[in-house]
Amino acid sequence: MFKTVSEFAASWQNESASTQRILDALTDSSLQQRIAPDYRSLGQIGWHIATTIHEMLSRTGLEFPAPEGEEQAPASAAFIADTYRKASASMLAAVQAQWTDADLSTLVDMYGEQWPNGLTLRIVIQHEVHHRGQMTVLMRQSGLRVPDIYGPTRETWIEQGMVPLV
Repeated sequence: MFKTVSEFAASWQNESASTQRILDALTDSSLQQRIAPDYRSLGQIGWHIATTIHEMLSRTGLEFPAPEGEEQAPASAAFIADTYRKASASMLAAVQAQWTDADLSTLVDMYGEQWPNGLTLRIVIQHEVHHRGQMTVLMRQSGLRVPDIYGPTRETWIEQGMVPLV
């Protein structure tokens, strides 16, 4: 749980930059990649990440612009990436403008439970990390290069003349 707005802002800027790199690497043709027939596609997961920022945090009373059409993923990878970019920036600006550190301990009904706002902010980040992991598998299946996130990828190791672990 975050205790200060500045602590959240620093963490969000780092984590959202990683999410943005993943979304920026998508192509229109990769958006239909699925692990199996009745599972979310790569595009649907990306769109879910982009739209959940507002869906979750508007429940806390934060006010910032919502993306249009939360149900169906668009067919444009660039549109998904741009929607995330705007939602991420708008949410961070709203947190910094509308909340003080004291507001992070305010309890709010989240999906039938009482969560402090600081916990909700932590869960928004964990939610993205969870889905980024799903996306990297689908990206590899789709033939896309996965960006470095918490360390080098296989491709980066090879480019640096190292033997990737298998």
